[in-house]
Amino acid sequence: MKATAELVAMGTITVQLGERVDVGQGPKGRRLVVDVLSVDVDCDRVKASLAVNDAADWLTLNHDKSVGCVDVRFTLKTDDGAYIYVEYAGRADMAAGLITTAPTFQTSHEKYSWMNGLQAVAAGVVDGSGVLTYSLYEVAVSAV
Repeated sequence: MKATAELVAMGTITVQLGERVDVGQGPKGRRLVVDVLSVDVDCDRVKASLAVNDAADWLTLNHDKSVGCVDVRFTLKTDDGAYIYVEYAGRADMAAGLITTAPTFQTSHEKYSWMNGLQAVAAGVVDGSGVLTYSLYEVAVSAV
């Protein structure tokens, strides 16, 4: 038996990035803390936005600043009042503004409990105004 994976399109996540704080060089690399001003999720099964001001990216840059290691956490509130905690890590091509992440979700709300077992991937691009748009995909794993 062998496992395979298929990417199933889910929707879009739109993020407005805010101020950057350059913490400087540390033992894990150069640390930038990027404020996240807003998050909007538009999927067939989930519509949500940033619940509270808890979102940031604790980005670490490699030695020549070409690769960013993404570390993001935030809480969403769905259009029907449920809360969903989101966290993801990934890699950013700093020159091209392209980002690849692997989001996971946590919620106690019964309607969205299916998200607790979901592994997603997201492909994003940052535009010149600080808007980051992700295409979100479910990783559907099956055995063959």
